[in-house]
Amino acid sequence: MNTDLRQFDDIRPFEPEELPAVFERLLADEQFRQVVGYVMPGVPFEMISAKMLACKSNLDFQLAFCYDFLKNLMAKASKGFDMDVKAVDTKKRYTFVSNHRDIVLDSALLDVLLVDAGFETTCEIAIGDNLLAAPWIKDLVRVNKSFIVLRGLTPRDTLMASKRMSEYMHLVIQQKNDNIWIAQREGRAKDSDDRTQPAILKMMAMGGKGSVAERLADLHIVPLAISYEFDPCDFLKAAEFQLKRDVEGWKKTKKDDVVSMQTGIMGYKGRVHYHCAPCIDEYLMNLSPDIPKTDVFDVIAQHIDEEIHRNYMLYPSNYLALDILNGTEEHASHYDDAYKAMFAKYIEGQLSKIDIPNKDEAFLRERMLEMYANPAKNHLRLR
Repeated sequence: MNTDLRQFDDIRPFEPEELPAVFERLLADEQFRQVVGYVMPGVPFEMISAKMLACKSNLDFQLAFCYDFLKNLMAKASKGFDMDVKAVDTKKRYTFVSNHRDIVLDSALLDVLLVDAGFETTCEIAIGDNLLAAPWIKDLVRVNKSFIVLRGLTPRDTLMASKRMSEYMHLVIQQKNDNIWIAQREGRAKDSDDRTQPAILKMMAMGGKGSVAERLADLHIVPLAISYEFDPCDFLKAAEFQLKRDVEGWKKTKKDDVVSMQTGIMGYKGRVHYHCAPCIDEYLMNLSPDIPKTDVFDVIAQHIDEEIHRNYMLYPSNYLALDILNGTEEHASHYDDAYKAMFAKYIEGQLSKIDIPNKDEAFLRERMLEMYANPAKNHLRLR
């Protein structure tokens, strides 16, 4: 194993030589066996075990298990998913910084789409340790090329953990020759008004050498726009808005996260599109030297936001939600009466799934419509 990797042992994905022991651990875990039985009903566990033990690398594991599972899932839960990679070179390695729609699928679908686009590898995935509810889940995500973002630390420990993670990301791009996926912010934008947190860029610039621009350019950042026609978690996000409004200090539990993950994976999504903007290396190298140091991360974050907003795929659901909120028919050319009726029925159906005290239907409906309208607002603002 690369000796440089040793210092990242508690956060990095497993290396190929570590996989046999991890596979044995997973296969012996009762909870893991139950989940496998649920996900792959009717397949003898001995077959799954043999297939897993035959995997010699993390990519082998992804191609043996995750690729077909996700293709089959999306055949049932969507009208198709695709990615526009015209602005990138499939022979190069990038750090994909995307808006955050789904806890699990943002990065999982990217892996499938990278393979389909002709990339020789998938990507290493930044995942918060708050989502790793059991030891076997932590093992599984590290087999699946995830590195762990440590949350809930003291300010001093957070700083040290951020620097270490940044150094690891630079090592992935420069030495491991792999791609990376990281969300533009911690947690999903519940209202789909996608904004990059400058703190994420600050963390990324802690590793490497040279100026801020040079350190970020070493990571070859590609802004990635993810667009869903329907978000299966829209009703859960709307409920969160009301609970935060009504219950002082309300916070999501680990159980809430699990429900969000399950709903996001299994729920209907309509059409899904990923769009790679051009890598921002050239933009970074041409940044004005007159930008005050205190503003530089905000300026870069805004550029990433504009690239993501510009490259959204807008669906009739986005235009229609915007028109409903504005009380106009300004974008009526993008939808017809049949779609309007279907969308109204969809929103009511999602609202009916919300079971919270003092349910405020008007508030919840507006929050859900905003989730669909905000991508259109942000995209149309750049025209």
